[in-house]
Amino acid sequence: MSDYEYKSPLIGYENAEPLPTTLNADGKSFYNPPGPRSAAYDDFPAPIESSNNGFDFHIYYKPNSPEEAKYAAELHERIRREFPEFRIYKLWDKAIGPHPVPMFEVNVFTPHQTGTFFSWLVVNRGPLSVLIHPNTNDSFRDHTELATWMGPPYPLNVSMLKRASRRA
Repeated sequence: MSDYEYKSPLIGYENAEPLPTTLNADGKSFYNPPGPRSAAYDDFPAPIESSNNGFDFHIYYKPNSPEEAKYAAELHERIRREFPEFRIYKLWDKAIGPHPVPMFEVNVFTPHQTGTFFSWLVVNRGPLSVLIHPNTNDSFRDHTELATWMGPPYPLNVSMLKRASRRA
């Protein structure tokens, strides 16, 4: 059960023409008639607040694994070299904030950067887990309901986020 109300994803399409039931030649996928390009290609949808950055990627490694620590340091350097336009924080060697293990954070600023970095990390994250969350001015929800993971998830210390969200 969620503490948040989810509005219908069809708001704004109430009077739209019915979609065709025609299948494409593959016999599995639907034919979709051409339509206007989604604004989400260029701007983050509400409630994502992009004035600072749209998404955070927290890249975790196990503190008791020298192999993971080495891989994390190498990945950190690679990201700094390949994506200098991103905001890339230092490599933490201990748990910090709600994050239960060492990690580093990467911030992206546009939907295009988000998709690019997401797909790049899918093939380059190696043994590391990645928490990906939007920034909506609700830290608790950002790190829980709106978050997604690459690799095994870690339990976050969200109690501090609950306190921060109540103050906001």
